[in-house]
Amino acid sequence: MKIKSNYLILVSIAFMTFVACNSNQNSKEAELLKKGVHTVVVQEIIQTSQYTYFRLSEKGNPQIKETDTLWAAVTKTESKIGETLYYKGGFPMKDFPSKELNRTFKEVLFLDSLSTTSDFTKKEMAGIPSHQYMSSADSSLAKKPTITKLEVKVEPVAGGVSIADLYAKKASFSGKTIKVKGKVTKFSPEIMGKNWIHIQDGTESNGKFDLTVTTDLTVKVGDVVSFEGKIALNKDLGHDYFYEVIMEDAKIIK
Repeated sequence: MKIKSNYLILVSIAFMTFVACNSNQNSKEAELLKKGVHTVVVQEIIQTSQYTYFRLSEKGNPQIKETDTLWAAVTKTESKIGETLYYKGGFPMKDFPSKELNRTFKEVLFLDSLSTTSDFTKKEMAGIPSHQYMSSADSSLAKKPTITKLEVKVEPVAGGVSIADLYAKKASFSGKTIKVKGKVTKFSPEIMGKNWIHIQDGTESNGKFDLTVTTDLTVKVGDVVSFEGKIALNKDLGHDYFYEVIMEDAKIIK
C-alpha cells in the first residue's frame, strides 16, 4: 500500500509540474502576442530555388484553433519539422500562385523576419547581424526596402526617360508607356504573379533615384536592362506597400 501511495504522490507531482510549466508557457505566449509576436511551430516545409514555404500552427492565440495552420514564406533557409519560431507583422497574399511549385496557395503570409528567438527588440538593439535572422526578401518585393544609391552611370535608352526626369515630371507620365534603362539592384520573383525589379541609372530628383518595375521576365542583379512599360502613380497595395512611381507589366527592349 505504501509503494502504491508513493507512486500516486509521484504521479501527482509530475502532473502538477506539467500543468504549471504548460501554464507558464501559455502565459509567455500570451504576453508575446500582446507585443505582436506570434509563436508558431513548423508542421511542413517546402523548398524552392528562391524561397522556403512553411506550414505553421500557432500557439497561445485564443482566436486560432490549435488544429488550424497557415502558410508563410521567407527567403530560402533551413529549418526542421517541430521547431518553434517567432514572427511579427507580415503581408498576406490571397490566391498566391507559385509557378515553380505549380500550385496556388489560398493565402501566404510573407514575412520580414522569422526568428528562432522571441526577443526581437534586444536583437535589434544589439545590432545582431542579419544572417542570424531568417530574413525574407518576399515581403519587401513591394514594400520599399532600404535602398542605397549606387555609383552607376547609365545613359537613357533611345527615346527613353531618365529616372530623375521620371520623378521630376511624374504627373506628365502617369498612365503612359515609356522606356527606361538602368542597372538591376534587386530582383524578387513570383510575387503576386509577377517579378519585381529595382533599377537605378545614377540620376536623382529630390532624393528619388530608384524605380520599381514589374514584369514576367527574369533578370539578374547587376544586369543593365532597358524596359518599356506603363507608369502608375501612388500605387497603394495596402499594409504600407506604397509606390509613388512604378512601371508595370514591362517588357525588355534592345
